[in-house]
Amino acid sequence: QVQMVESGGGLVQAGGSLRLSCAISARTFTHWVMAWFRQAPGKEREFVAAVGRNGNNTYYADSVKGRFSIARDNTKKSVYLQMNNLKPEDTAVYYCATGTPTPTSVARQYAYWGQGTQVTVSS
Repeated sequence: QVQMVESGGGLVQAGGSLRLSCAISARTFTHWVMAWFRQAPGKEREFVAAVGRNGNNTYYADSVKGRFSIARDNTKKSVYLQMNNLKPEDTAVYYCATGTPTPTSVARQYAYWGQGTQVTVSS
């Protein structure tokens, strides 16, 4: 059974920062890419960032490049999303995802998902 628990969401003013964390309980953690997605009300879930199995390769949506940073700690079985210079359009529920060995921005290719954490950015 794979369990994933996100934390770190909250309310922040535009221009501020937040750091999301996701802890995963899975023996095969190091076999998989880790990713963050987000979903705003009335919108489809969208890719935010992904990190390869050894943490050396990272991938970002154009909308967050230069502002967000993804990292993983395989010893702690965790993935992080540092979000800087937040904008109101970043408001969404953020989900961590895993379960694929290949980096992808396609949500349906990830087998396991966390419950989500709310990020709200006020203007």
